[in-house]
Amino acid sequence: MTTTARLRALVAVAETGSVRAAAQRLVLTESAVSAAVGALTKDVGVPLVEREGRGLRLTPAGHTFAGYARTILGLHDEAVAAARGDIDPNRGRIRLAAVTTAADHVLPTALAGFRSQYPDVQLRLDVAASEQVWALLDTHETDVVIAGRPPQWLGGIVVQAMRDNELLAVAAPPVAADFDTEDTTWLLRETGSGTRAACEALLSAMEVEPPRLTLGSNGAVVAGAVAGLGVTLVSRDAITRQLADGELVPVPLPATPLSRPWHVVTHRQVSATVALFVEHLLASGANSEPRWRRPRSSPARSTRRGS
Repeated sequence: MTTTARLRALVAVAETGSVRAAAQRLVLTESAVSAAVGALTKDVGVPLVEREGRGLRLTPAGHTFAGYARTILGLHDEAVAAARGDIDPNRGRIRLAAVTTAADHVLPTALAGFRSQYPDVQLRLDVAASEQVWALLDTHETDVVIAGRPPQWLGGIVVQAMRDNELLAVAAPPVAADFDTEDTTWLLRETGSGTRAACEALLSAMEVEPPRLTLGSNGAVVAGAVAGLGVTLVSRDAITRQLADGELVPVPLPATPLSRPWHVVTHRQVSATVALFVEHLLASGANSEPRWRRPRSSPARSTRRGS
């Protein structure tokens, strides 16, 4: 078994919590997964797993090594895709990761246009909370992230494009009419959501501690607001229809709406296929508002691998 396969086996055990689940994910036998982890342990020279009942669990050293293994595998997949894509960018591969609102309301039209123009490009889209998509980029498990502003701790990246986005405080008309900063319930996204963090920051700036209700997804938060459960902070992109139909109305609050542009972020080096995708976004929005645009200033411009 190759070193890459051994690394995948360890990461699968780390993520699924058992050899059996890892074997199911990798479509291997349990003995093959155990053998792969055992061989990797021998190569590393320290215990990576230990017995727990009838199963195995990662040791502290195993958890540390698994973190590096994810990055190694991500770089490996990225390198293979870049090499193949440079031969024929129109048949390359792009791994995308986006926060929920962008995936639901910003990307579909852009992806449909890109697929129409480049039908042979392989696309994969992971949808997760803000913290998770940035972690995927950090470990090279994705090529492109579409989300809010990238965190300061994330290095080696380039903001390729930006698009206007506003966060509005909204509620159903009866709730908005009776809104009280101290007593009206605020509907929150799940932990790790950038919108939740913005909402918490807004409430902190207002120096209020109103009731809070976590609903766990953008769709649930919007539906809850329409149903009259409370007020929420949400992207205008996610509630275009509800605003037009009068199901939701803005709640006037200081400092709102908040400007939180969407960002398209990659590593410094990108494949030719990823470059095609970025250029498509910038061109497709040229005659519509809001549109994708290059950032006015960027610390570094990306380059194609090998250039």
